[in-house]
Amino acid sequence: MFKKKTLLITGGTGSFGNAVLERFLETDIAEIRIFSRDEKKQDDMRHFYKNDKIKYYIGDVRDYRSIRDALNGVDYVFSAAAFKQVPSCEFFPMEAVKTNVVGTDNVLTACINAGVKKVICLSTDKAAYPINAMGTSKAMMEKVFVAKSRTVSEDRTLICGTRYGNVLCSRGSVVPLFVEQIKAGKPLTVTDPSMTRFIMTLEEAVDLVLYAYEHAHTGDILVQKAPASTIGDLAQAVKELFHADNEIKTIGIRHGEKMYETLLTNEECANAMDLGNFYRVPADNRDLNYDKYFIDGKVGGSTLTEFNSSNTRLLSVEEIKEVLQKLPFIKEELSKWGRGI
Repeated sequence: MFKKKTLLITGGTGSFGNAVLERFLETDIAEIRIFSRDEKKQDDMRHFYKNDKIKYYIGDVRDYRSIRDALNGVDYVFSAAAFKQVPSCEFFPMEAVKTNVVGTDNVLTACINAGVKKVICLSTDKAAYPINAMGTSKAMMEKVFVAKSRTVSEDRTLICGTRYGNVLCSRGSVVPLFVEQIKAGKPLTVTDPSMTRFIMTLEEAVDLVLYAYEHAHTGDILVQKAPASTIGDLAQAVKELFHADNEIKTIGIRHGEKMYETLLTNEECANAMDLGNFYRVPADNRDLNYDKYFIDGKVGGSTLTEFNSSNTRLLSVEEIKEVLQKLPFIKEELSKWGRGI
């Protein structure tokens, strides 16, 4: 599907953008455009990859003109630009709105106008039953792309999205924090040991996006089934990998955090489809003529139930260690620590 095509990634200097580059650079894709506002990270990537397939565009999804100008000749777009730090978004909610909501609308409008074939928006489990500003802005982002998908035919520009949970060792995530605390001889700080979170790798996040590009219909949200872990077990697994004796210290829940996250809501289950390793949540394409729905109603529906990090399979400490040992970040840090695998 990507042979001799051009792909643009918004927020492309982030963890997801780098994972996509690792996956695609040795394929027959023609060009990958990295679109972001951070010139330092772009320069670092330029020196690291040294690959003529990668082109760099400075811009901000908040600025329609900058994303419009970067889309000339683009076939596919991964919309990954986001404000995603929960506490930061709590203190600056309008900044989350400007990037996650308005920025997404800018990207989609520009994609439609440029004739981009497919665009996929990356969402998060925090958008399901949101209680924090980050999750609320991402929930609105989902509403924006579903609404936008109704304005253009699937044959012209297919708009869909993915929703996934915590990505291990992504920028700003907890595992790198645990590693730094171990190296500094400090306690490993956990909000609540019994708090649960979905466990995914960056490779699995890329797999989900590629699955969506191949199988999604316009307006769909694709959800990857994932196991979960308690935060306490995750900290213990990191300790054991590094043969560390640091204390695990409970510090309490931070601004806007939940005890567990949800990937598929009960309300979405009414129409969702179980695709094996994934759920598909199709767009509700009923129009504003509600009379017929009040009169006729709808009987039956899916037998699926809410999918969250407390009712999915919980990994044991040993299973978490197996997952962690496959990650490049952990391999590199263990090597530095003298505990190479």
